[in-house]
Amino acid sequence: MSRLVLFDLDGTLVDSSPGIHASVTVAVAELGLPGPTPTQLRAMVGPPLQDGFAVTFGLTGADVDRAVAAYRVHYAAGAMLDAPPYPCVPELLAGLRDDGVTLAVATSKPEPFAVAILEHVGLLGHFDSVHGATLDGAVRHKDQVVAAALARHPNGLDPVLVGDRAQDVLGAAAHGLPCIGAGWGPAEDGELETAGVAAIAVTPADVLAALEELRWDR
Repeated sequence: MSRLVLFDLDGTLVDSSPGIHASVTVAVAELGLPGPTPTQLRAMVGPPLQDGFAVTFGLTGADVDRAVAAYRVHYAAGAMLDAPPYPCVPELLAGLRDDGVTLAVATSKPEPFAVAILEHVGLLGHFDSVHGATLDGAVRHKDQVVAAALARHPNGLDPVLVGDRAQDVLGAAAHGLPCIGAGWGPAEDGELETAGVAAIAVTPADVLAALEELRWDR
């Protein structure tokens, strides 16, 4: 048995904001809405896409479906690959793997997109499994993908999630897991603390120290 660390994708492993922002802009234009504000664009990085359009832009019913469809056409055409890894992320993952840690991804992004991005940026080989949303939205919330990861690795010791938004903290807590906040991500000031994050790593290089603060015996 080995230790288990789950990672969020957007805003944690990769800076996916350029592709997400571009695709959101295309989607809202198709619905005839005003151009998104910087605050709205920032809010769209992290939550499930359906929820983001509903909460951030006030869309309902068929308009949510239209926005999601328009977004995905643009995103899948190439925008999703505009998502470079954050500095020091490859080294962090390699170091954890060298220590015998089991790594998995738990993301609210559709799983096929997550796999394609990780493969494109050269990170896929670090992970034992990838767990994401379904394209129909039936599975999209963080607690659901964390559940899938835990089911895939039932013998993982001392599981912990590393994520950048409040929904990561809450999704981990639903399963009794601590969450290390990715302080380099797009969270608003105080967002992670309010959600109950166990510790915050300012940079990816600080994740190991954050694990030690949690008394996680490596």
